Amino acid sequence: MANPFLPLCEYIPDGEPRVFNDRVYIYGSHDRVASEDFCDFKLKVWSASVNDLNNWICHGDSFHTRADFDHESDCDWTDRELYAPDVVQGKDGKFYLYAYIVGSKGCVGVSDRPEGPFKLLSKYKYDPKDAGDEGIYNDSGVLVDDDGKVYIYYGFEKSHMNMINGENMYEIIPGSYKEDVIPCGMGDDDFFEASSPRKINGKYYLIYSPRKGSRLFYAVSDSPTGPFVRKNYIIDNGVDYPGGNNHGSVCCINGQWYVFYHRMTNGTIMSRRACVEKIEILPDGTIPAVEMTSLGFEDSLNPFKITPAEIACVLKGGCFITEKSVFERVITNIVTGSVMGYKYFDFGEDYSSKTMEIAFDVKGRGCKAEIEVFADGEDGEYLGSCNIDISDGVYKARIKNICGRHSIFFKVKHCYNGYFSEYFSNRELFELNSFVFIK
Repeated sequence: MANPFLPLCEYIPDGEPRVFNDRVYIYGSHDRVASEDFCDFKLKVWSASVNDLNNWICHGDSFHTRADFDHESDCDWTDRELYAPDVVQGKDGKFYLYAYIVGSKGCVGVSDRPEGPFKLLSKYKYDPKDAGDEGIYNDSGVLVDDDGKVYIYYGFEKSHMNMINGENMYEIIPGSYKEDVIPCGMGDDDFFEASSPRKINGKYYLIYSPRKGSRLFYAVSDSPTGPFVRKNYIIDNGVDYPGGNNHGSVCCINGQWYVFYHRMTNGTIMSRRACVEKIEILPDGTIPAVEMTSLGFEDSLNPFKITPAEIACVLKGGCFITEKSVFERVITNIVTGSVMGYKYFDFGEDYSSKTMEIAFDVKGRGCKAEIEVFADGEDGEYLGSCNIDISDGVYKARIKNICGRHSIFFKVKHCYNGYFSEYFSNRELFELNSFVFIK
């Protein structure tokens, strides 16, 4: 399954990946299309077999702060939006949901199944002197250690930590509070929010969103109570792409490590979709940074299958993805200078052909344009170009044949050269639905 790896009409940001009983579950917020706010009043859960990461199933809604057509509210003290949940398994075998509710005390839900639905167990119970972040527990992440002790990490602009009573999974243990478990250094990589703890090869990792930028960073400690030493970023969702906040974590599935994160759509920092990249954890415990790709769980994409334009991992020059309906999402606002990139396709080993075709399905905008096609970078090997006319349709061109694994980039310009050609420099030229290579 390519990026985004869930159905393309689904918006699940802030993903916490967890493996339970040979299935990987993604617990995240739920964004709404074209909303002016982050998140929703409900949470949803998706999962896939660890042996088949290309087939994700929806388990439906798992928790609510407002009633809807099918569910009552699970929360009686607020009806605000639900942010950034996490789920862990307690020593009793039950599954515990930790949810941040905007401007309100967070809560713990419980279920006999990892997919839920979760029923309210309790608000966090604590003495105020034992809780940071005004007791809200922003974007909390939970770690159940090998010895059964339970730790919760949370915070906004400062990193906080407590221990939780493993007997009931909602009571904060008195005297367990620690502030600045990632010590502040007044740098761009200082902690901002989005705590996600993991224990890897005996070390404690805290994945987080930094104070500046659109990256996921990680810090490491020999102890679950810190202090955690800041290391480096794992991924940046704003490299040659309309970036925004980032929130996610790492997960090992069948021996392969992945970083789960999200990307923005609709020309806003909302309407975020779940993405994933393969990563490596080196013997010394470091995690080399990885690039955004269109791959998801795939090793390569098939260029001879229709590619939805919206799986682009590079969008430059003002263009962005927008949803027109549950059936149609396009790259829109394509102007002269826009660049769209896709990583990576495997073109096979057909060395006998000198040329191949490419076809674009577009929505016209009353302008004539040209799409230049490059391999291995926007300034890489030039393969050819395709002219786009003023109306909706499929436009084809014959271009140079290539073999093997390559990224593909499209660069766009208008086709007007007269005295008033500058008038078209900032005009939207067309919208891109999809494309395919043809042998």
